[in-house]
Amino acid sequence: MALCVPSLTMSEASIAEGRVLVAVDGAGRTIGTVSVGRDADAAELALMFVEPAAMGSGTGRLLFEAATDLARKLGHRRMTILADVNAAPFYERMGARFLRNEPSDAIPGRFLPFYEYDLTSGVPS
Repeated sequence: MALCVPSLTMSEASIAEGRVLVAVDGAGRTIGTVSVGRDADAAELALMFVEPAAMGSGTGRLLFEAATDLARKLGHRRMTILADVNAAPFYERMGARFLRNEPSDAIPGRFLPFYEYDLTSGVPS
């Protein structure tokens, strides 16, 4: 897990720029986060995490939709996603298109599914 810390840490700059979104439950507890970064000419969906107890509640969908809305407002036309293998089906349900496997940014020798989401297509189906 220590290898993952640098790639799973949200920067103060991203927070200050309003690129980090947080989902909370009715009691105000954080149940999910996502960050919208920059990846060359595209937005990058980064650091999306939903608390395991909140999975299946719609939190992931809400965070994804909020992230795509933010990416559009920032002027992006597409968004890239380097996904955890276990999250790949979720991104495919959201409408992301698998492009290829890419090296993990945290674990040497591990490959992860890399997706692209068309931000011009409107609301995810």
